[in-house]
Amino acid sequence: MNQFLTDFINIKATPLYREKFSQPEKGEYIFSYKIEIRNDSQDTIQLLSRHWYIFDSCGQYSEVKGEGVIGKQPIILPEQNFSYESFCQLKTDVGCMWGNYLMKNQQTNRLFEVAIPEFQLITPMRLN
Repeated sequence: MNQFLTDFINIKATPLYREKFSQPEKGEYIFSYKIEIRNDSQDTIQLLSRHWYIFDSCGQYSEVKGEGVIGKQPIILPEQNFSYESFCQLKTDVGCMWGNYLMKNQQTNRLFEVAIPEFQLITPMRLN
């Protein structure tokens, strides 16, 4: 688990290897991750977009940009949480990802970026 705080927005990332959906013999390693966003500011915010950087241990690199997360652009009230789960596929059993969210302060209309902490994507076999 990794955690960052930017502009009173706390981001926590928890990855999980999904052995049931992976096919290592074909170079397909599936990882899910849970993201928890806590608004510790005094203002209401909205998550507008995401930007991910994903790396595997062979140097494969990809970027994922898009509106919202899981089809939503959630509005998060002060002292409230929003969480979601998603996944990525790697060609190796080790990798990492990080990124940022573009947020909007609903009171001031200020746009700001919130860092998503880097987290490791590692199969349990690699940890042993």
